[in-house]
Amino acid sequence: MKTILIINTGGTFNKVYNPLTGDLEIETTGKAIESIAKHWLRALKVINIIGKDSLDMTINDREEIKQTILQHPYEHVIVVHGTDTMNKTAQYLFDAKLNKTVILTGSMVPYSIKPIEAVANLASAYGYAQSLDNNGIFIAMNGAIGLYENVCKNRGKGYFEFVKKDEVQQHII
Repeated sequence: MKTILIINTGGTFNKVYNPLTGDLEIETTGKAIESIAKHWLRALKVINIIGKDSLDMTINDREEIKQTILQHPYEHVIVVHGTDTMNKTAQYLFDAKLNKTVILTGSMVPYSIKPIEAVANLASAYGYAQSLDNNGIFIAMNGAIGLYENVCKNRGKGYFEFVKKDEVQQHII
C-alpha cells in the first residue's frame, strides 16, 4: 500500500458552526480528517496549512501548497481544498511540473454538518491515489475522478462533473 501525504488547506470540508456568531468557520487542526482516519483504522500523514476558504486563497497560498508538496518525499499527495477555486490551484500545480501524483478533493457540504460527501470524496481520492502509477494533477469530487482538466465544478448544478477540454476555461475562475 502506498504512503500518501494529505495536505489539508481548509475549505468547506473543514467548516464548523460557531454558535456564538452563527457563522461557519474553518477548523484548522484537521479534526474532520482525523475523525475519518480513526474510522478507517489507518494512520494518515496529514499536514494542516493555510486554513482558508478557497475564495480567499492567493497566489502565495498556492505557492505554499506547491512548496509543501515539494519539500516532502511522498510521491502521492492528496490536497483537501475548497471547491470554488480547486481548478485554479490544480492549474497552478500542473504548471509547476511537480513530477508527483497530486489529487485535489474537498466537499460542497461541511463534514461537521453532513459527513457523507466529505468521506466519499476523501475515500475516492485515497483509493484513486493507490491505483495510479502515473504522475499528474487530478480531481476527485462527487464521483467524477480524473485529470484536473476534465473535472470541474458546475455551479449551476452544484456538483463536479466531467467536462470536455474546450469547456474547461468557463469553469475556472
